[in-house]
Amino acid sequence: MSNSKIKNENMDFLFDCILSLQSMEECYDFFEDLCTVNELQAISQRIVVARMLSEKRVYSDIVKDTGASTATISRVNRSLQFGCNGYEKLFERVAQKKAEKA
Repeated sequence: MSNSKIKNENMDFLFDCILSLQSMEECYDFFEDLCTVNELQAISQRIVVARMLSEKRVYSDIVKDTGASTATISRVNRSLQFGCNGYEKLFERVAQKKAEKA
C-alpha cells in the first residue's frame, strides 16, 4: 500500500537511491552523508522498538533496553497496528535471509 501523504517525486528519488545501495558499507556511507548521528540513532531505535513490539515485548522492557520514550513506543506501535505493514515485510525478509545463511 502506498502512502499518498509522502509520495512525491523527491521521495521517489530518495527511495530509488536507497534501493540502489549494494552493501552494508554503502548503506553506512550513504546514510552517514544523508543524516545526522542523532537522526540515524532515532531511526535505528524505532526499528528496534518495532521488532521488540512484534515479539510481544512489554513497554517497560523496551524502555529499559532501548531508552525509547513511551511516546515513541506508542507511535511505533500505532504504525505496527494501523500502518502499511512495512516493518513486518522487512522483519520477515531479514529472518528469511538469516535462515538461509544458517
